[in-house]
Amino acid sequence: MSPTVTIIMSTTDQTSFIDRLFKAGSHFGFKKSRRHPTVAKYLYTTKDGNDIFDLEKTTALLETAKETLKEAGLHGKTVLFVGTKDEASRIVKAAAEKTESPYVTNRWIGGMLTNFSEIKKRINRLEALMSEKESGELERKYTKKERVVIGREVDKLNFNFAGISKIQKLPDYMLVVDPRHDAIAIAEAKEKRVPVMAIMGSDCDASQIQIPVVANDSLQTSVSLILDELVSAYMEGKSAYVPKTVENRRPTTSRRPI
Repeated sequence: MSPTVTIIMSTTDQTSFIDRLFKAGSHFGFKKSRRHPTVAKYLYTTKDGNDIFDLEKTTALLETAKETLKEAGLHGKTVLFVGTKDEASRIVKAAAEKTESPYVTNRWIGGMLTNFSEIKKRINRLEALMSEKESGELERKYTKKERVVIGREVDKLNFNFAGISKIQKLPDYMLVVDPRHDAIAIAEAKEKRVPVMAIMGSDCDASQIQIPVVANDSLQTSVSLILDELVSAYMEGKSAYVPKTVENRRPTTSRRPI
C-alpha cells in the first residue's frame, strides 16, 4: 500500500495565491457594524470602517477545504452546491455542472433535506412529465388547454428541482456560497448532520459551518477564484475514484458421494 502524500503549498506559491486573492478583492469584508463576532479571528484589520480579512488565514482555510473535497471525490462522495443570491447563482451552477454535482441556485425549497422523501416525489413527477413530453404521450392524452397547464407545472418544477433531479439520497457534503443568505439550507443540513463547507463573508456565523472559507462572498471575482480552487480539488479526487464492484459469485453445489 502506497503512503498517503499530502501536498503542502510552498511559500512562493502561497504568496502568489494571496496576491491573486488580493486582486480578486477577497480581502474585503463588510462594515464593522455588520461583523459577526465569530469571524473576528480571521480579520487582519479594519480600514475606513470596513473589515479586512487576513488572506494568509483565508489561504489556510481554503487548503483545508480543498483537502476535504479531494478526499470526498476520491471516495465517491456527493457534494450539493448551493448559492441562490444573484451575485453567485450563475457561478455556483457552472461549478456544479463542471463536477456533475447536484445544485440549488434558484430557490431553496423548505424540506429539501429534512423532508427529502416528499421532495423526491416532486422530482419523480417532473421526470414523468418530461418523459411523456418526449414520447409524445402528452399530445395524445391531454387537450391543448390541459397541456398549457401541465407546461406551467413543468416550468415550475424545473425551476425548483432541475438541479437535484438526479440525486437519490442525501448529499455527503454541502458547499454553500454565503450561508447567511441561505440560512434555511444551513439549518436543514445541521438537522440532517450533513457537513457544510462555505465561502462566507464577515456577516456570517462561522460557528454554524464545519469547513469555513472566510473571504468576500459578494464579489464575483472572489467567489469565482475560490470556487475554481475547490472544484479543481474535488475533480482531482473524482478522477482517481474507483467504484466498488459487486462480484457475482455462482453458488457452489455439494455433490453426494456415489
